[in-house]
Amino acid sequence: MTEILSLAADNLISPIVLSFALGLAAALARSDLSVPEAAAKALSIYLLFAIGFKGGVSVADHGIDATLGLTLLAGVILSASLPFIAFMLLRVVSRMDRLNAAAVAGHYGSISIVTFVAATSVLEGRGIASEGYMVAVAAAMEAPAILSALWLVSRGEKGGRMDAGLWREILLNGSIVLLVGAFLIGWVTGPEGLAEIDSFIVAPFKGVLCLFLLDMGLVAGRGMKKGRGAIGLGGLAFGLMMPVVGSLAGLAAAMVLGLSTGGTVLLMVLSASASYIAVPAAMRVALPEANPSIYLTLSLGVTFPFNLVLGIPLYVAIASAATGG
Repeated sequence: MTEILSLAADNLISPIVLSFALGLAAALARSDLSVPEAAAKALSIYLLFAIGFKGGVSVADHGIDATLGLTLLAGVILSASLPFIAFMLLRVVSRMDRLNAAAVAGHYGSISIVTFVAATSVLEGRGIASEGYMVAVAAAMEAPAILSALWLVSRGEKGGRMDAGLWREILLNGSIVLLVGAFLIGWVTGPEGLAEIDSFIVAPFKGVLCLFLLDMGLVAGRGMKKGRGAIGLGGLAFGLMMPVVGSLAGLAAAMVLGLSTGGTVLLMVLSASASYIAVPAAMRVALPEANPSIYLTLSLGVTFPFNLVLGIPLYVAIASAATGG
């Protein structure tokens, strides 16, 4: 427990978390501080490209083996199964209707790439190595949860739409295309390719992440103001409990796979995070009747800050204890 509190304290005073806190505080205080939409988009493009490229380089160094394939499979299984756990938990702790509960559940099977990036930054700062192919696992975990959410809705009165538009939204989502594309570029070019653009990919990374999380804080704060009345205390409890439940599922899978301490942390983070980019876009197409203020407030306004401030240190401590790292 002392180690967890120490890690949380270190994380709280990191520039990354404090940048998010600044944005959150500014939004809640109704400041006119804002990040231009074009700038925020550019920051997100940089982060996705950088993390994907470095992941591809790591795979080129590591090589393809059975562990990589099994980890990808485990990620898909986790993404497909976690929405069912989330759905049941949400229905127990709140009175949310089936449609909105299923829409929320889909977010908690998918992943937050920004939480993943923040976790990799924490691991690098602590000198903890991880498997580079975890970025490919992150990409693989985006879509299965959406299909699970639609299946949950189909068991009720209203079925979700499974048309060509939805499949395009899932498979050609910009963040997935960029992440996978950068991963492939890094894989093909290897360490030599990284050496060519090292000053662009490595050195500015944490600074760009701080600015991006400043914007995320602003977005989260505005969402919390708009959606706080829609989720209730039960929904709030769910938003804090589900990340821990998901992280334990990720831990179990990582232990079976024999991942390193860093890889275990990242699989826990992926399983604990909630999407607020890819899944909301898909839900707008597939479940237009679902209330965005509910699922966005929970994923971005509750679970994202929890993971950023307390969750990641908790997962690092648990993974270190479990793996002996």
